[in-house]
Amino acid sequence: MTLDGLRQLLFQYQDIPYANLSAKLIPTVPRERIIGIRFPEYKNIIRQLRDDPVIPVFLASLPHFWHEENCLHAALINRIRDWGECVSALERFLPYIDNWIVNDSINPACFKKHRAELILKVRSWIASPAPYTRRCGMRLLMANYLDQDFQPSYLDLPADLRSDEYYVNMMTAWLFAEALVKQWDAAVPYLETHRLSPWTNNKAIQKACESFRIPDERKAYLRSLKMDVKKEKNSVS
Repeated sequence: MTLDGLRQLLFQYQDIPYANLSAKLIPTVPRERIIGIRFPEYKNIIRQLRDDPVIPVFLASLPHFWHEENCLHAALINRIRDWGECVSALERFLPYIDNWIVNDSINPACFKKHRAELILKVRSWIASPAPYTRRCGMRLLMANYLDQDFQPSYLDLPADLRSDEYYVNMMTAWLFAEALVKQWDAAVPYLETHRLSPWTNNKAIQKACESFRIPDERKAYLRSLKMDVKKEKNSVS
């Protein structure tokens, strides 16, 4: 298969109403770059590709034009079994991620067997000036380190982050909301001591209070920890 053939394959799964919906969900991507493919269809697309030699050619052909090419790229990275190969492929791809849907779909299965090495990468990605590289680092931190491999110091990484980027701050809030669910004793002091920016602090509380996994008495306490955002100069609102 050629790259043009791969794109033709993508268009076989086009769903225009879904493309219109996607355009509303990812305002950072122009509507004319969206084909409209529902996420379950990528399994069918990859099944048709199998071990086609076009795959390495496609993974090397950055940047892509279509949003769905980026979605497919992320899905292919998730299937790479070799740790070194997977990390290299992801780091080549990170600079080209331009929306939260592609970003948040990344969590390669091989990462679960390399948590000691992964946390070093996560630290470097969170420290990156690129917003979606930062978001990817925090997304992987949330997905892989809030359970049995959790260490309280891991929360310092996002807590000390300051950004004017909406999608970075939303990810920080989401991460802390999940930490409040899974690691309450370690996470709540960050809100009590105002370690987060006011907007992020309050958004984390909002998302935590929307969860059915936090008892009502804890939700009441979280609401008492809201901060005044009126004086905060932050582009997110």
